[in-house]
Amino acid sequence: MTTREVLAEVRGKLPPASPPRGAAVVLAALLALGGAALTAPATGAAAATPARAAAGCAVLSPGASAAAQAAVRAACEQIGVWYTWGGGHGAQPGATYGQVDPSDPASAHDPERRGFDCSGLVRYAYARALGGDPLNGNSYHQFHSPRVTQRFTAGQGTAPLLPGDLLAWGSGGSIHHIALYLGAGKMVEARQSGTHVMVSDVRLGGDYAGAVRIGTGSAPSGTFSTWGTGVWTHTEPSTTSARVHRFDGPTLVRVECQKHAQTVTAEGYTNDAWSYLPEYRAWITNIYLKGPAWLDGVPTCR
Repeated sequence: MTTREVLAEVRGKLPPASPPRGAAVVLAALLALGGAALTAPATGAAAATPARAAAGCAVLSPGASAAAQAAVRAACEQIGVWYTWGGGHGAQPGATYGQVDPSDPASAHDPERRGFDCSGLVRYAYARALGGDPLNGNSYHQFHSPRVTQRFTAGQGTAPLLPGDLLAWGSGGSIHHIALYLGAGKMVEARQSGTHVMVSDVRLGGDYAGAVRIGTGSAPSGTFSTWGTGVWTHTEPSTTSARVHRFDGPTLVRVECQKHAQTVTAEGYTNDAWSYLPEYRAWITNIYLKGPAWLDGVPTCR
């Protein structure tokens, strides 16, 4: 936590009648620490005040599109906001209260904290930059979004990256964390429970999986949104084939082609049309794609 963040929190806890001298004492104490970052996370329901002009969080290198730069600035405005597991995944982009992550004891207070998880922050940043909700879904969906125009391998490091590119971590085809590149080897991220949105050095070791660049134009042809919750894709156009990936909520996907296969009845609809999602290498019944039973403009699979 930066000195700015600590001061913002301390000011928020001072009683309204506190005289100016009390604030000066607090500031003097903080300055006595030499501006050192205080890393012990606060607990309870208090939300950190965003440090709107946080030092070090900015577009740090040239070359990025205006929209990518806008996404960086939007994310930087959230410096000091709580990380909260599941935060940022409400009906509209923006901070929300989180959930307890069963695998992380540090998330015990996340239902009391209004903020973002990693993909919630990315979703919000690009919604601000592009309008609408172009990167809904979790970090895996964002890494495989139809909005991606360029991919970079882990071995390429940061050399080809521009501010606004999305860095991802995961292995075996999974993605569990995502962040926005700032340039100069820095990134802004919502990292983990008990911390706040922060600027970090890019971590190229471990399970760093590479990066993607988000296109700034309209969604490409063949892009549709899923609907519903807990929707599974399959290895074949049949519900009896192996499951591949679950969409927990509405997510933008690219459809390569569609075909008539197993008849499915779900959510009050019956349809035998299935679509192939190339980014997921999987099939989904057209029932769970927004649009007509047979999608307009999508070719038949051969």
